[in-house]
Amino acid sequence: MKPVIIISTYPTKKSLSKIANELVKNKIVACVNISKISSIYSWEGKIKNSSEYLAIFKTVTKNKTLLKKKIKETHPYDVPEIAEIDVTSIDESYLRWLVESTN
Repeated sequence: MKPVIIISTYPTKKSLSKIANELVKNKIVACVNISKISSIYSWEGKIKNSSEYLAIFKTVTKNKTLLKKKIKETHPYDVPEIAEIDVTSIDESYLRWLVESTN
């Protein structure tokens, strides 16, 4: 089974933690890493500087469509970032844990 990493940003840790806990509990993802970041971006014709939370969702190919759907359904942003990172190399023992955690 192939690993998949999806990244997204959230406005608050609370909004991210709620969906992260649900996804891990339901074995849709094995893990969600959460980091506070600063973002500079263009929105509605203005340059914005915001504090956000970066989510790194770790899952497998069989769950990626459901994961993206859940992010869209629960995300507080009008246009949520949902970016898939192609994993070309991964430690075998980590991959086993990832697969076991999503089954």
